[in-house]
Amino acid sequence: MTFRLLQNFKGGRALVITRRAGWETTLETTLAKLGVACEYPEIVDGRARIDVGTLLPERDILFVDGDLEGAVAIEVNPASKLPPVPVIGLVGVEAPSRLKALVNLGATSFLRKPVHGGAVYTALFLGINQFLLRTEMYEKLQDLESRRRGRRAVIRAVVALMQETGLNDDDAYSALRRDSMRARQSLELYCEEFLKRRARPPDTPDRTRSVTLQGGNKQAM
Repeated sequence: MTFRLLQNFKGGRALVITRRAGWETTLETTLAKLGVACEYPEIVDGRARIDVGTLLPERDILFVDGDLEGAVAIEVNPASKLPPVPVIGLVGVEAPSRLKALVNLGATSFLRKPVHGGAVYTALFLGINQFLLRTEMYEKLQDLESRRRGRRAVIRAVVALMQETGLNDDDAYSALRRDSMRARQSLELYCEEFLKRRARPPDTPDRTRSVTLQGGNKQAM
């Protein structure tokens, strides 16, 4: 399946993390023409006030000024190295340490300060689509890894069915596949549940035994 590039950013919200100095007017004006609203979170004691839990990847974009050291604290997924929303780095001083800090925040695009209107769309296009592409690739890798782990259950289920029914491996596999399709489950998940059902001890009905005691009384056991 071909990845679909996002080209229309109307309805987006840009959270610009910077100290107002005048240059950001060009960024705000250009984003408005693209249908993206601008907000400037308050910076208190060197840290931007952002409620990370309310950020939506389909709407929000973070523009982070690399000259503000430690202004943004967001958790990057340790496996995918992705932030919760697209991050575009605003670059003033091109020091390696500041560029590294933006990369560590998960920036997928950069915009040079002072901002020129003609560069904004390109930075937005690259930043958002690289974020979406990497997110999709990570999800596919996770799915493949899950299926790889599930293959062990498939092999065990095939062997178990062969032992129970005398089928050969091809027929046992085909039977499990048909059953998984009827159950509308992936083969891996169906096989895991197939094995769990056979691992449960059989239900034993409660039975009451009685022992005749001296004097004719009976005691339940």
